[in-house]
Amino acid sequence: MSDERVCALNELVVDQAKRVVVGSLPVAIVLDAAGDVHAIGDTCTHGDISLAEGFVEDGTLECWAHGSKFQLTTGKPLTLPAFEPVPVFTVSVRDGDVFIDPTNPKVI
Repeated sequence: MSDERVCALNELVVDQAKRVVVGSLPVAIVLDAAGDVHAIGDTCTHGDISLAEGFVEDGTLECWAHGSKFQLTTGKPLTLPAFEPVPVFTVSVRDGDVFIDPTNPKVI
């Protein structure tokens, strides 16, 4: 596992996505209402749009441009027009910092 620090936990706002770039990889970091932190690929598979600019609701991140919703835990698109999943990354929180493993994305 190759963990990379992406932000401080206190930089996150509940149910809002924060865009970070790890190397050249854009990732959306989300702190959900239950207190869980998710890391999901930040580029919509339908229209090359930043998902971090979208809306977090009920465990999904919705693309603001065309309305595709991606499940935070799996990256699976739940609504059209997107039909390809985005990657999700393992997240750990240590000493108030958020880390992800960008080398091992999960794509369902």
